Order: sequence, then structure tokens, then C-alpha cells
Amino acid sequence: MEYSIIIEKDPESGWYVGQCSQMPEAISQGETLEDLMKNMKEAIELVIECRKEDIRKLYLNRKVFHRKLTVNA
Repeated sequence: MEYSIIIEKDPESGWYVGQCSQMPEAISQGETLEDLMKNMKEAIELVIECRKEDIRKLYLNRKVFHRKLTVNA
């Protein structure tokens, strides 16, 4: 998947700060844009992992079925 990152450069430190548009809780920083993007990838991966755990807890001890459905519109 691709994610959009909002990037600002801190005028005091010169570091780059980023936040994912699709996952506002994914925030990171880096001394260079390359560092920031590497750190943002890790932040997004952590948010995805946390969300999986939250979803797993919601369905714990419940009988859940998954089915695919195709709709022609």
C-alpha cells in the first residue's frame, strides 16, 4: 500500500517531521528526508500491528466467518 506523508522542516533543529495522512497516530522525525521516510515506514508498520491486535481482541471468543462477495454494478 502507499501512504501520504505530511512533512515539515523544523526551523530550529533543521530536522524533518512527518505524519501519515491515513494514520494520524503515525508520526516520526529524521535528520534527513531519507531518515524520515525510513522512520515513517516503521511508525506505520507499528500502527498496523497495533490495529491488528486491537481487532483481534474485539473478536476474541467470538465465532467469526469470512466470506468474499462479488458485486457487479
